[in-house]
Parts: sequence; C-alpha cells; structure tokens
Amino acid sequence: MSYQSNHILDKLPEHLKQFIKPQNYDDYSAIDQAVWRYVMRKNVDYLSTVAHETYTEGLKKTGISIDHIPNMYGMNRILKEIGWAAVAVDGFIPPAAFMEFQAYNVLVIASDIRQLEHIQYTPAPDIIHEGAGHAPIIANPEYAEYLRRFGEIGCKAISSAKDYELYDAVRHLSIIKEAPGTPQKEIEKAEKEIEALQQNMGEPSEMALIRNLHWWTVEYGLIGELEDPKIYGAGLLSSIGESAWCMTDEVKKIPYSIEAADTSFDITKPQPQLFVTPDFAFLSQVLEEFANTMALRKGGLSGVKKLIHARELGTIELSTGIQISGTFGRIIEHEGKPVYIQTNGPTALSYREKELVGHSTQHHPDGFGTPIGKLKGINLAIEDMSPRDLKAYNIYEGERVSLEFEGKIKVTGDIITGTRNLRGEIILITFDNCTVTYKDEVLFQPEHGFYNMAVGDSVVSAFNGPADLNSFNLITHQLSSSTIKLEKSKDYLQLERYYEQIRHFREGINTTISRNKVFKELRENHPNDWLLSVELYELANSNGDLDFARQIKDHLQDVKNRNPQFGHLIDDGLALVDQELVKG
Repeated sequence: MSYQSNHILDKLPEHLKQFIKPQNYDDYSAIDQAVWRYVMRKNVDYLSTVAHETYTEGLKKTGISIDHIPNMYGMNRILKEIGWAAVAVDGFIPPAAFMEFQAYNVLVIASDIRQLEHIQYTPAPDIIHEGAGHAPIIANPEYAEYLRRFGEIGCKAISSAKDYELYDAVRHLSIIKEAPGTPQKEIEKAEKEIEALQQNMGEPSEMALIRNLHWWTVEYGLIGELEDPKIYGAGLLSSIGESAWCMTDEVKKIPYSIEAADTSFDITKPQPQLFVTPDFAFLSQVLEEFANTMALRKGGLSGVKKLIHARELGTIELSTGIQISGTFGRIIEHEGKPVYIQTNGPTALSYREKELVGHSTQHHPDGFGTPIGKLKGINLAIEDMSPRDLKAYNIYEGERVSLEFEGKIKVTGDIITGTRNLRGEIILITFDNCTVTYKDEVLFQPEHGFYNMAVGDSVVSAFNGPADLNSFNLITHQLSSSTIKLEKSKDYLQLERYYEQIRHFREGINTTISRNKVFKELRENHPNDWLLSVELYELANSNGDLDFARQIKDHLQDVKNRNPQFGHLIDDGLALVDQELVKG
C-alpha cells in the first residue's frame, strides 16, 4: 500500500484506491514550505475578517498549520475526530471519482504545491487549495453533510462523451501551466482547445450541470447577507488574490438558487459573479431540488437516452427493482416510453445494488436486451400479476408462451423459471428455445441459448456507474498525462539551500547560520527572488536588528522596480511583518 490507511479509508472501494498516491512529504523543498507559509499567513490575516466563522476554527480542528505544509498522516489523525479522512492524488481526477470520494467522507488533496511564480493562483489543484481551502470548512457539520451528500448524488450524474474530453483538456492545461519552461505557444494552444470544446459541448449533461453547482458552492461560494457575505468556497479561501477581489463591488453577488446549475464558469479567469447562500442548510435544499431533475430519480425514456449518449458504463433500474448495468447502445420507443433496451458488451443484473446469482458479466458478456412495459391489450403489468393471474396468461414454468408487448415487441419461448424479489414480485423470467422480435427484426434467436427477460413496467432510474461495484473491473483508469516535476538547475538548488538555512534558523534547528551572509549571497546570485528577503526582513525585525531590516527593505524596493508584478506581494509580506510588530 502506497499510503497509510485508517478505518475511513478502509471502506473505500478498490476502484477509488487506484487514484491514491503517496504524499512523499520529504519532496517538499524549503521554497515550497515558504510558499505555503506566505499564503497561509496572508490568508489567515485577511480571512479572519471575511471568511465564514468556521474557517479559523476549522484550521485548528483539521490540524492545518500556518508554518508547515500539512502531512496527510497528521491531518488524518485529526480529521477522523469529525468522521473524515484525506488522500493525496495527482492533480485533477475524473469528476465522478472526485465526487465519489466525497460520498465516503474522504477529501481528495492534490499533494503538489504551486510554484513561487504562481503564488497567487494556479489552475492546477494543489495542497494550498485542497488542504487550506476545503479541509477547514468541513469542521462545520451542516456543510460536511452537504459535501458528503453532494458526492453521493454527484457520482451518479450521467456525463456526455464530450465531458471527459473537456476534463482531459483542462487537466492537460493545468499541468503545462504549472510546469516551468512551458512555451507560451503551447499554453495558448491548450487554452484555445478548451475554448473550442466549451463552445461545442451541445446540451449540457447532468455532470456538467452538477459540476456548475459544485463550482459555485464548494469552490467559489459566499454565505450570509447579500450586502455583506462571508467566504466559504475553497477556491476563494486558497487564493490570496481572489479572496480580496471577490469582496469588491466589481464582482456581482447573486442569491444562490438552482439557476447556478445553468451558469458556466471559466477556470482560467477570476469569476465575474458569485452566488450567496443564506446558510449551509439551504445548499442541501437546492441540491435536492437539482437531484429531482436527474435521471437518477426520473428514469424514463430520457434517462436511457442520456446513458446511450454517454457511451460509458451506466445502470437502469426497472419498477420491480431489477437493475441492468452495462454500456447502453440501443433503445426502441413507443408513445414516448422505452419498450426495449439493449446493452453492448459485458452486462450484469442486480437487485438493490447486489448482483443476482448467475447474472454476472461472465453470463452476459455480449450484451443484454429486454422488453419493458405492459403486454398488449392487458392493463395489468406482469409485475402486478398474482400467481393465479400469471397462470391464466400461461406465464408458468414448463409452458410455451408468446408474449406480445406494447410497441410490437414479441417474446416466444419455453418458460424455464422465474426469479422473484423480496416482496414476491417476479423480476426475471428465463426462456429456452426463445425468439424475440421487433416488427420483422429478430432481436434474439434460439441459437443464442437461454433468454433472460427482465420484468418491469417502467424505467424508474438511470445513473452513472454499475449497480454493484463488484460486477465490473473498474481499476482501468489511465491518465493521459501526469504532473511534470521540476528539473532543478544548479542555481535553483543553491536557492533552495538558502531557503533551507533560513528556515532552520527560524525553527531553531541551526542558529549559527549568518543571515547577513545568506542575504549578501542571495542579492548577488538571485537578485529577483523576493520571498526569502521577506522572511529575512521578518527575522531581522523580530531580533531588533533594524539596520539589517532597512538594508533588506531597500533591496526589496529594487526588486519591485525591476519586477513590478511582484510589488503587491512584497508590500503585503512587509505589511504583515510590520503589523505583527505593532501587535507584539
């Protein structure tokens, strides 16, 4: 096992465990730690006044330190107290998997950390966003339950084939944007590809719509009064730029409602508007409202069509409770209702999320087809027939029968047996010497072997994924690309050593280091680095060495003159130090 498990992670199904990777804490450099510390100090200082009250309290409850990148093992020790756990992954993972983790009370944390150059914002998920953004708010029980329930419903949302294309393109862009030395032309090409995909998605899938809800709540949500909201969304909590920007009048504030599902977003730009929920309980109310629109709860012809359009493993449930899991390829409809469905390739039959004995993918390797609905001219559905009714219609063991369904589907064969559910309703009838036809088209013939006909008057549910997770081999995910690790030059390694020396000095590991010497070498060899100088300024002030502090401040002014884009970051860092001195 590549990670340390606990009683919450032990419950994860194997297909989710394939996404987990070791955190490799020792891979974080002193520069990475300094980036974490700067963002956290800045955020906690600012967010203490504009974030939801859970945030500051939640940092303590989830074991997140301002001075050190969180260790997943340490976080898990504390998270278990509130019934959650955390795992490390490599960047973006598919939306359905991300949400399914939430359904198991597991936070997915991209364990990489943004480069110093992208300290304000990165499109790639990183430990600042996931750890310092998502984790603190789950200390609120109402919000934690919303997150779990969102995962439970969200992972059942049906995608379109284009959704995965878009996910793959966004993942690729996030990787190359964060990778040092990526040519601007390559980034622009990737951005244009995403733009083209977004403009040609067609009708948004359920996954696209629920992903919008996730974005406007979990990632970019505001809470409270419309005129004076507080921040709870992880994207805002982890961005030192957007957390301030979102509070200005330039960002439109809209009352949160189900309308957010139809509001798309651009991951590469600051958001022009945000939604404000009055409280966390209202989030769950809107989620249930949205779930009522999903094929998960509506089923029907449109539900089956969504699965066919998705071209991915999905499940339909009939009114008797029998569940058919596979890749749906065909539907025959009559008067707005499905009268016959057909899967392609391995298919499994289940009842109440448990595979029926004798109906695994090994028994149905080439697909499964069945009529749905009532028999022609008979108002009583087969599932509602009593044993006496069934016998009257010749639906009885050992009898040869010809059943004509509405929509011109006909099943003719010798009945071998019937399978019943716990309520005694017949859910499956098995035939020998069977022929199934639709008008003049033969759908099944005796040479194919036994014919299993699912019984059900209607499709009551359709959703992403299999009914029984054990029915299929789901450990097949392959990433098209992985996050790119920095190939460190000799100069960069030298800079890392300077950061490490100052970190060791501040933490009392080695107080014999000459900070003046480090500053002199830093100024000569890395004249545009600003973050370590801010840390040196902090140490100089805390030790009362005001002359040294002035030298550093003068140097930082030179850095600002050469690199105006760092100006506000430097000013904010210095202001934090000066503010702490006043408090002290």
